[in-house]
Amino acid sequence: MDTGQIDAHVPAGRPRARAAALSILIGALLGVTWAAGFRAFMAEIAGPESTFSWYATFVAVLGGAGIVGGLLGWADHIRRAGGRPHWRWLALSPLILGLLPLTVPGTFAALAQGIGTAGMAVSLLAIGLGYAFGGRGRAWLRVVVGALSAVAAVALVAFTPLISEGRISFSDPRGAWAGTLALGSIIVLGLATSIPFKPVLPLIRSADAPTPVLKDRAPNSV
Repeated sequence: MDTGQIDAHVPAGRPRARAAALSILIGALLGVTWAAGFRAFMAEIAGPESTFSWYATFVAVLGGAGIVGGLLGWADHIRRAGGRPHWRWLALSPLILGLLPLTVPGTFAALAQGIGTAGMAVSLLAIGLGYAFGGRGRAWLRVVVGALSAVAAVALVAFTPLISEGRISFSDPRGAWAGTLALGSIIVLGLATSIPFKPVLPLIRSADAPTPVLKDRAPNSV
């Protein structure tokens, strides 16, 4: 049967723009809140040597996480709005968490000593977990990537006592809290990063949307 070409017009306009802005705003707020919690874990590792500054803390850490959260919030809106070309590249947005702190003066000198690489490690782990949680692609590959990412996340947290030079111990309540915060933060970021990997939801037209127009359909065609 020849059904012809269906031209379904879906209204855009202000309602959709407001919905996108709200998703971005909520995502940015959640991202900043996430980063504030993870920054507490970082301060716990560094101990008295931990310092706060307007640029390093509020721009590189909190600001970067706000950008990531906003991009993932936008991805959620796009997914619920039927998708758009190349939107799945937003799955790489957590890399900002590892790249933006490189703009802090003195960071490269610290990297030469192996310090400050946790941000990029967490970003990569989140992307791996996001792919596993996304539900798209080959099941066996998602299982493998998810298992490797989970093991790496646990290993990263397990090395916390060594990285903190003994300031953190999982045998005491404070150390157990720090480990729980770190592992939970990585999992939450992975869940958020799964949004661009998820299947696109079918677009539902609003009640006032015009009826789709059928083009080039021959009468009584079979």
